[in-house]
Amino acid sequence: QVVDHYENPRNVGSLDRNAKNVGTGLVGAPACGDVMKLQVEVDENGKIVDARFKTFGCGSAIASSSLATEWVKGKTVDEALKIKNTDIAKELCLPPVKLHCSMLAEDAIKAALADYKLKQDPNKEESEKKA
Repeated sequence: QVVDHYENPRNVGSLDRNAKNVGTGLVGAPACGDVMKLQVEVDENGKIVDARFKTFGCGSAIASSSLATEWVKGKTVDEALKIKNTDIAKELCLPPVKLHCSMLAEDAIKAALADYKLKQDPNKEESEKKA
């Protein structure tokens, strides 16, 4: 499955990072040099209607991000936040030495959704800082 996602990655590309309904997560693992950008597009009902990724890294990192975009599509923001790196690793049968790739994918999903939430209520963070 890793080879399939690596050789035929799904959802490669970018969404408009300035759009209010698009969240962008950019994460990296300095230890191995992998960098992953994952973007989600959320409709007015809070459902993820599209996801795109660009990953610079090994085959396992590319496969993890490809699978992550497949899994988040059709889910609500809250459902997508429940996707764990262990689920990704199990689905792809990643060896222990490659578990950081699935962790990167989980972090990218969380970062993209955090960016999306921030865009929905930009004043929320300001009010939390004052409190």
